[in-house]
Amino acid sequence: MKLYLFLLLLLSLGTQAQMQVNGIVTNKKQQPLPFATISTDNNLTTITDVDGKFSIASNALVNSLSVTYIGYELKTIPVRGDKIFYTIILKQETASLKTVVVSNENPALNIIRKTIAAKRNTNPQNRWTTFKYKNYNKLIVTANPDSIRGYIDTTITHRNTSRQRIEIDSANYKFKELISKQHLFQTEKVSQFDFSNNKLKQTVLGIKMAGFKQPIYEIMGFNLQSLSIYDTKYELFETKYNSPISVDALHDYNYKILDTIKIKGRPTFMVYFKNKKKSRANGLEGALYIDTENYGIAQALMRIRGVLDISGRHEFEYLENEKIWFPQSTTFKIVKGKNDDDIKILGGTIQFEGDTEKDFKTRKKQATDFTYVLSQSNTFDLEYNVPIRIQRPAIAMELTEAAITREESFWKKYRKDSLDIRSQKSYVLLDSISIAKRIESRLKFGRKVIDGYLPLGIFDFDLRKLISYNNYEGFRFGIGGVTNDHLSKNFRIEGYSAYGTKDGVFKYNIGSGFRVGKLTNSWLNASYTDDVREIASTVYAVDKRVFKLYDPRPINISTFYHYVSYKANFQTRIIPKTEALLEFSRSYIEPKFDYLYNLNGQLYSDYVMTTAMLSIAWNPFSEYMQTPTGRMESEKRYPKFTLQYTQALPNVLQNDFLFGKIDFKTEVEKKYLNGQKSSALLQLGYAYGNVPLTHLYNTGPNNLTKETIFERITFAGRNSFETMYFNEFFSTEYAMLQLKHGFNRITLLSVLKPSLVLVTRMAWGDLQKPEQHVGPTYKTLNNGFFESGIELNQIYKGFGLSGFYRYGPNGLAKIQDNIAVKLSFRLDLGL
Repeated sequence: MKLYLFLLLLLSLGTQAQMQVNGIVTNKKQQPLPFATISTDNNLTTITDVDGKFSIASNALVNSLSVTYIGYELKTIPVRGDKIFYTIILKQETASLKTVVVSNENPALNIIRKTIAAKRNTNPQNRWTTFKYKNYNKLIVTANPDSIRGYIDTTITHRNTSRQRIEIDSANYKFKELISKQHLFQTEKVSQFDFSNNKLKQTVLGIKMAGFKQPIYEIMGFNLQSLSIYDTKYELFETKYNSPISVDALHDYNYKILDTIKIKGRPTFMVYFKNKKKSRANGLEGALYIDTENYGIAQALMRIRGVLDISGRHEFEYLENEKIWFPQSTTFKIVKGKNDDDIKILGGTIQFEGDTEKDFKTRKKQATDFTYVLSQSNTFDLEYNVPIRIQRPAIAMELTEAAITREESFWKKYRKDSLDIRSQKSYVLLDSISIAKRIESRLKFGRKVIDGYLPLGIFDFDLRKLISYNNYEGFRFGIGGVTNDHLSKNFRIEGYSAYGTKDGVFKYNIGSGFRVGKLTNSWLNASYTDDVREIASTVYAVDKRVFKLYDPRPINISTFYHYVSYKANFQTRIIPKTEALLEFSRSYIEPKFDYLYNLNGQLYSDYVMTTAMLSIAWNPFSEYMQTPTGRMESEKRYPKFTLQYTQALPNVLQNDFLFGKIDFKTEVEKKYLNGQKSSALLQLGYAYGNVPLTHLYNTGPNNLTKETIFERITFAGRNSFETMYFNEFFSTEYAMLQLKHGFNRITLLSVLKPSLVLVTRMAWGDLQKPEQHVGPTYKTLNNGFFESGIELNQIYKGFGLSGFYRYGPNGLAKIQDNIAVKLSFRLDLGL
């Protein structure tokens, strides 16, 4: 399913007959006047956007428009029935400006300071200990049919040397016919919001998504805009900005008084704000309507203009008894921004009309370019300072099976307005399309493929097990997977079998699990494994499965150890915002390289390890959703933390060594709306006691010991040291830091769009008791290891190229030995 956004701000969605008037307000220099107030003679009011444009619709006849803007004369113009667009030029009110007494400071700054100071009384979350309310939300992807020119006789001309061919192009006609009957996507939601102990929780009472019996939970958890205008960080389309009324807002924003108008009968200052850094892309700007008496926010408009043009509107209701403004409604809208590329949102692809010329041609404007995303919410049934107890406060959103199966009587009760004809037909038509095209089953199939499984009957085959390569096994062919819900939702069997063409040995795994907690995703599992693993590698048991058609780094690894392992574990999400795994295992270890472990004069060529391991992933800043099928991370926020502790159990099942390992990592990631992304990864490891080399740390090397640069060209890993040679360093304790910044994709040719990524990696470490390890030669990381490089990913069909340079205390004498050139491959599966 493709979702498309359009070029201009359009009018209403309804098919009812309405009088619609569009226009723009400017000064004599033709400069647009943002947030000018437009009033009609039948008491309708709107304001211009940041480009000075406005749109107003009325079911009744509009005879005149009145426009006001601070510092300009009031202007009233007649409205004619045959004219729908007006250019209104305001004249500066010079005489009035001379009478205004202005201090040395911008008067808007004084208003903002008072607004910030008043938040302890005007913010409901500060003013009241508890409150609750219900909210109705409707989200659609749609278009205004009147904006689309669609004729069955539209022609396209193709010139081919001397021949000219004319074809009938009915695409616009068909799209206009479709959009006149229905929306492209539609969902409704009714929620109960409860606030207590500084926690705001949403309980979904009803959810209805056109075309789906089971809602798409990822869309439900999508954060379009902040619920509160008073938060320190204001969020718009999952991007956080410093709020224009945060404590330090005056450092980031310029302010200007535009007007004084009445909201709900109360006078307000209309204050325009904009980010001070003119070069900053996607900076937040907008207008605040501030009560002149209590300095509460009576209305707010937020907007970012860049890759997308996104606007959020907040309207408030004044509670006379409490002398406070409480949120009444919100409106969120996305239209085309300063971009020519397709962008992913709500699980689909948004396609924009091209503004720039490519190959000396401008992309033809299509009917689907006029679509947009619109979300509208209304608040009702407010109660405050009443007893409220929030269950599971760490869960931001919760819904039950009952919310998915609500009857029509439920929706009629909570809708503010009845559905128009187009919205009613959307449910019928999209449901029928979904059934005919098996959209839900195909979506479920696609999700599993993205996760790396091929569902066939009761079994999901693991695509990662099919084929791989390394220098020890050669080509590794295999098959494996896990049973799915078609067999049982509470029991599973999983396993795999593989064969290496070089070592000529079969490897296999068999395991099973029982679900003991549905809401907490709790499972008891047991398994038996006979396989090989890279030496000194660190695996976090709770890491999210990431599907790759192949893992490029192991291609050149030749040092493995054979292990036969019995494991039993308990995995759960019962602790808020965590995923935890407690595991007990007994493993027989046999190094498959020249190595002996010397423990007090006794040499071990193989050994037994009996261990207990606790692995916890903690995402304290993420938001979680409780669904009928379990708990999921609905909004990923950083930093994320993972801690893993492994302890050998003395005198248990013939355990040979007493040791412990503590592993920790934290990840930080920031995505920008223009496509850029910054990330940081910090990993720490500490092993104590008697630990063989097979279970120490190698910090992820990925370079071959070859003479020339070209001989060392291999595929790059994702987080590996590309200039560090295999088995060059080993550590009992280490620290590794990786910094990355990815720029937006660069268009070189229509088929060449590489993404540029700057990378820096560094590591420090030490090795205790080096005399215990007999056989291999190695170095330690006492003086640190440093490399930096450039990645050009996805140059053509997923393939890319990268180059890295090694420097610092562990730099090598020959310059060419410090250089690593790598190939890369990134398969975009829509994640």
